[in-house]
Amino acid sequence: MLEQQQLDSLLTPAEVAALFRVNPKTVTRWARAGKITAIRTLGGHRRYRATEIQRCIEQMELAEQ
Repeated sequence: MLEQQQLDSLLTPAEVAALFRVNPKTVTRWARAGKITAIRTLGGHRRYRATEIQRCIEQMELAEQ
């Protein structure tokens, strides 16, 4: 149950950028281009679902093999 809560958590652009080793602005560009889905907070900030980001990372790893 705890793992499920961690996977369903929301990540900031900086956290996603650290996972992909890119600049946070790149993450924002990906969201604008529709490559990843962004959720907007009430304050207008972007957040990303950890499950979707993890799936993207796994797909990239499979593509490298």
